[in-house]
Amino acid sequence: MKQHFIITAFLVAAISATAQNASRKFLNTKQNGNQLEIATSDGNYQIQFYNSDIVETSFIPKGETFNPESHAVILKPENAITEIVETTKSIDFGSQGILVHIEKSPFKISYLYKGKELLSEKNGYSKTDKAEILDFNLDNSEALYGGGARAVSMNRRGNRLELYNKAHYGYGDKAELLNFTIPMVLSSKIYAIHFDNAPIGWLDLDSKKDNTLTYETISGRKTYQIIAADNWTKLTEDYTDLTGKQPLPPRWAFGNFASRFGYHSEKETRDVVAKFRAEKIPLDAVILDLYWFGKTIQGTLGNFEFDADNFPTPEKMIADFNKQNVKTVLITEPFVLTTSKKWQEAVDKKILATDKTGKPFVYDFYFGNTGLIDIFKPEAKDWFWDIYKNFTKKGVAGWWGDLGEPEVHPTDLQHANGSADQVHNIYGHNWAKLVSDGYQKDFPDVRPFILMRSGSSGSQRFGMIPWSGDVGRSWGGLKSQTEISLQMGMQGLGYMHSDLGGFAGDNVDNELYVRWLQYGVFQPVFRPHAAESVPPEIVFREPKTKALAIEAVKLRYKMLPYNYTLAFDNSQLGTPLMRPLFFDEAENRSLDGNSDEYFWGNDFLVSPVTTAAQTEKDIYFPKSNNWFDFYSDKKYAAGSSQKIALAENHIPVFVRGGAFIPMIDVIQSTESYSTKNLKLHFYYDGSVSASTGKLYDDNGKTPDAFGKGKYELLTFKNESKSKQIVISFASEKGNAYISETRNVSLLVHNIPAKPKKITINGKAAKFIWNKNSNVLEISVIWEKQASKNINIQLGN
Repeated sequence: MKQHFIITAFLVAAISATAQNASRKFLNTKQNGNQLEIATSDGNYQIQFYNSDIVETSFIPKGETFNPESHAVILKPENAITEIVETTKSIDFGSQGILVHIEKSPFKISYLYKGKELLSEKNGYSKTDKAEILDFNLDNSEALYGGGARAVSMNRRGNRLELYNKAHYGYGDKAELLNFTIPMVLSSKIYAIHFDNAPIGWLDLDSKKDNTLTYETISGRKTYQIIAADNWTKLTEDYTDLTGKQPLPPRWAFGNFASRFGYHSEKETRDVVAKFRAEKIPLDAVILDLYWFGKTIQGTLGNFEFDADNFPTPEKMIADFNKQNVKTVLITEPFVLTTSKKWQEAVDKKILATDKTGKPFVYDFYFGNTGLIDIFKPEAKDWFWDIYKNFTKKGVAGWWGDLGEPEVHPTDLQHANGSADQVHNIYGHNWAKLVSDGYQKDFPDVRPFILMRSGSSGSQRFGMIPWSGDVGRSWGGLKSQTEISLQMGMQGLGYMHSDLGGFAGDNVDNELYVRWLQYGVFQPVFRPHAAESVPPEIVFREPKTKALAIEAVKLRYKMLPYNYTLAFDNSQLGTPLMRPLFFDEAENRSLDGNSDEYFWGNDFLVSPVTTAAQTEKDIYFPKSNNWFDFYSDKKYAAGSSQKIALAENHIPVFVRGGAFIPMIDVIQSTESYSTKNLKLHFYYDGSVSASTGKLYDDNGKTPDAFGKGKYELLTFKNESKSKQIVISFASEKGNAYISETRNVSLLVHNIPAKPKKITINGKAAKFIWNKNSNVLEISVIWEKQASKNINIQLGN
């Protein structure tokens, strides 16, 4: 540690030139383990290390007491090795990673990571009549990300972003404010700062171009965490260690959904499901919008029971769907209208938010005259959960929480723990927690499916599946989706996805619909959804569009082994499913603002088609590997930029050289999923001497199957020389998992000549080499828990 401080001394001197708040005077310090308290003339700083890569700073102004309660953070401070070095001029408080440097006069706090400056407080804490402020110095070159779900550009520096969860109906390629506003900023210098406070405010990412980052809030904690790492993957792992990992969703969540606004009757819903099954188009779930509890859009929110006229036998319908391996998902909203069946019950049981006199706060919005469920009240949580519990017992498999910003949330409305503005941004967060906690208590053997339109930092740990709101059915709407999903994945919410095809608008654009679904194959949840003026379901589209859309949904099912393994990695490491290109090339500053291409997991490079009638597209191929066209196997050189001709039946997708891609044949539902018959694609590239891959398997249903030992992890390894490829298979299973023998069709791509010889565990093996495609096929019977070594002797 002393060596670390010596190394950073020169940098510390360099960044200390700019004074902080000139009126803030240093008084004294007190150390308590990994926590350092600094007394100043206008308040106290409390600095605490969680581990060597995460440090938290809180400022407590004079006259205030520290509030230790965080909605976001669940990590407990570890016994990180820290050291404090104090001189007459400065204090260095650091770990093996992060160093906090405090200049005593003029007072200033700076943060470094392994000798590299991250950022420093500018004025630190200040207060105006309207806001409490924390501001920081930036360097003039760093790109900035974060702030939640927006469509403002991938590099968000220069924007002033409101922190107030709010819907934007029918948005296109620009949307400054959407349903998820997260008080977090990430930098191209590979650090993040999370402002750990719930009330509304603003996040200013250097809009005045004076190299200043500013967080403004109406009230609450003046607490922030700095997270730093050597690479982006480790940064997201550290942040999700701090705020929680996303549990693995049920496997059916990775299938195809039938969804629209909305199915008006049981007959209509049954007919849609029957049409999917009759046409043998894979389907895993059907989602019922608000007509399940009311004949009309307005006047019915809060009924929370099936409309008996239009849904006469709902339990039988749900049971029949379950027999067809189709899950039922119901929408709910947190509003109870004064015209709803449960209004008086809600009043009597005091589960509604109130005015300042304690009476239910009633107001008008689009859907009617309403009250709002106060999910921060214990009795309201119990009341609301009982509704979910009863329907879950009747076979409902998943829940859709809509309008949970809340959509209209008057400032004067009071919750049990504060005003509307103080808890607005964590309403959806706590709503998801309510459902998650309920499942853990009453259905501990079931993985919940919680589709939510609003949340906050840390919402991923409740299993929240976010979506990007009511996007317009337009090319601009499609174009904005990659930015939104990439940004949210970096902020912990890896399942951000869109209404495939677009939600809002009466226009029928078959090309747009197909391109959106083709993109949907390579994003977290495959859920076509739209206002009913244009059918979002594949079965109702014209023949050519339907054929292309079916091709996309079938590919989605073929990729289930790869996609489910991505989900496993996310649950263990917090790694986003969709990743920006700079995850591979952090030093390549030309990629800072690129959201036109992205990685799907580690091994796919994807570039959606977001322009009508486009015939070609410029693609950059990251320099870490050569890349192979997923559809033609054509090879593209690492670090090159190429103009690619576009095909009608797919978007540009490429596979990393040396990658293993596990796939299966098409199935009609994930209930039929099995890895017993596996197609394992290996993309041989002579420049890659060693590479690995894996496949995670469990029953798709048990919560924390990995932690309970109910899993198997298959690993694949490549070791290549000039005339030889050695591929090895190995498996690791949990102590509560029963393995089985697998039939593996190993497909080795990019083999230009027939191999001389192939052996499996030393015995000669039969193979098929296709000279037209240069694909080598080897059939491997992989006995349970055995290892396999496939030795391929290449020809000339």
